[in-house]
Amino acid sequence: MKAVPDLAADRSTLSGEVNRQRPNPAIARSGSLYEVKQNRVSVDRSELFAGLPSHVSEEVVASARTKDFASGDVIHFGGDPIKQVLLLTDGSVKSSLLSQNGREAILRLAVPGEVISELVLVPGGTHSSTAQALQDSKVLAWDSTTFETVLDCFPGLRRNAQRILERRLEELQSRFLEVSTKTASPRLAYGLVHLLDRCGRRVNSHVEIDISQEVLGQMTAMSSHEVCKLLSRWKGQGLVKLRRGTIEIHSVPCLVGLCRVG
Repeated sequence: MKAVPDLAADRSTLSGEVNRQRPNPAIARSGSLYEVKQNRVSVDRSELFAGLPSHVSEEVVASARTKDFASGDVIHFGGDPIKQVLLLTDGSVKSSLLSQNGREAILRLAVPGEVISELVLVPGGTHSSTAQALQDSKVLAWDSTTFETVLDCFPGLRRNAQRILERRLEELQSRFLEVSTKTASPRLAYGLVHLLDRCGRRVNSHVEIDISQEVLGQMTAMSSHEVCKLLSRWKGQGLVKLRRGTIEIHSVPCLVGLCRVG
C-alpha cells in the first residue's frame, strides 16, 4: 500500500526554509515599495499561482529570495544542473541555444510573471538552454530542494507546474511548425502577434513591443537584414513604426492577416 505523504512534516520543513531564507527585517525595510508591489503584481498574474488561495501564494513567496540581474547577465547556461527555480518579476529574459556554426536561436522570451528556469518535477535535471537577461531584471528564487518541499505541501502548485511544462511544449511545437512551413513574411508576423499577447503595451491608438530587430530575428529564424527589410516595407504600408529597441504596431488586424499568407 502506497504511503501517504506526511504533509504536516512537509509544512514544518517549509516553515524552516521560510525562516532560514527570510531576510533580516532591518534589511527588508530597505526594499522599495515599488519592488514589493511589482512582486505582488507578478505573482497575482503568474500561471504558477493560478487558482491558488492568496495565503498559499504568500507562503510560497515567503520561502523565496529576490535576485537582481543586469542586462546581458547570463542567468544559467544550457547543461548546468538545475539548482534553483526562478520566477521573473521585472524585466525580460531570453532562453536560447547556439547552433554548431555559432548562430543563436531564441526559444522563448520570458516576461514578468513567468518562470524562467525549467520546472523540474523530478530532481537531478539540467537546463536545456541558456538564459540571459535582455533588460535589468528581478526574480524570485527558490532553491530546488525548497521548491520540491513546496510542491509536496501544495498539490495545486504541482498541477500548475505540470500545466506550465505542457504549455511550453505546445508553444515550441507551434513555433517549430511555423518556422518549418512558413515563408519569411508570415513567420515575422506570427512572431510579432505572439509577442503582442505576452508583452505588448497599448499606447494611445497603437501597441508597442520593446524588442530589438536582432532578437526578433533570432526568434523567427531570420537574419537581421531580412527582419529590417520586411519591417521597412511594413512601415511604408503604415502597419508599423520603428524606434530603437521598440516596434510600434499600428494595424493589428493587418498583421494578423499576414500570418495567414504563404
